[in-house]
Amino acid sequence: MPGVPKTMRAAAIDRFGGPEELTLHTLPVPGIGPKELLIAVHTAGAASWDAEMRAGWWPEGKPEFPLVLGSDGSGTVARVGGQVRGFKMQDEVYAYSFPNPKGGFYAEFVAVAAANVGHRPSRLNLEESGAIGTTGLTALQGVERLGFRKRDPVVIVGASGGVGTIAVQLARWMGAHILAVASGRDGVRLVNELVGLNASIDGKHEDVAEQVGSFAPDGIAAVLAFAGGEALDACVDRVRPGGRVVHPNGVEPAPKRRSGVEIITYDAEAGPDHFKRLNDAIDASRLKVAISAAFPLEEAAKAHQRLASGHVIGKIVLHVRPAARTR
Repeated sequence: MPGVPKTMRAAAIDRFGGPEELTLHTLPVPGIGPKELLIAVHTAGAASWDAEMRAGWWPEGKPEFPLVLGSDGSGTVARVGGQVRGFKMQDEVYAYSFPNPKGGFYAEFVAVAAANVGHRPSRLNLEESGAIGTTGLTALQGVERLGFRKRDPVVIVGASGGVGTIAVQLARWMGAHILAVASGRDGVRLVNELVGLNASIDGKHEDVAEQVGSFAPDGIAAVLAFAGGEALDACVDRVRPGGRVVHPNGVEPAPKRRSGVEIITYDAEAGPDHFKRLNDAIDASRLKVAISAAFPLEEAAKAHQRLASGHVIGKIVLHVRPAARTR
């Protein structure tokens, strides 16, 4: 179709290794099947799971190199598969697809199953939408699993990261009484700005057990965890009998188990209903997306160096096209 070149720029690896393995390549634009969309990528998310893949983790089988990283992003529809309904050329969309056999979102074009694509939320621009595919779905589905009632005391651990900053806003919108365990003073400041209240503590430097006890003397109803360790275990100790601890798979170390407390693990799912629920929640909650840093595609290695620093608040993104850098 007119407007789609034969080749594209992509940040890819030729072997597993450190951030320096992530370099700019010229690769063929992927073809699409009848149930897929070709997206001209505007913004791609950069996250810890991308770094794990770059370093050598792969879900199944052996990958083909060069391997284009990136599990989520945003852009405009450039081609539509023959069996796809609900999308048309030039629609602004965001998507989550992992693993993606035809290459990830660190590229000017990505082929994605239409079921893994949502229309851009009306209150977010393309840069913001590019940051929330994985994080938004993971946050919403975690909050939905908590099973709390309005005003129930809920603790969110890892609240200042890409997923946590969304989860605290959604949980508050759904009526939870929240204590957010953030990372560092800058993380505390960010969370308090996002939710408009003084309900965040520094999990690195404060006595979490004492703070949780003051927050909920009769125990907390549920914990949603995006980070493991001593802070999480201190929160688990304060969960009421019959309460829940919810976390996505991959949180390490996993929370300790307690008699009478249900542990629920999950993986984020993507589908038309999931994107609709997320879009509705974004609009109703007036969600704010916390982007802490943005790098051009050719500096993807620098983005991964930032991820490796061990202290990232909010979300890091890649501006895939020059126009994205002005948004």
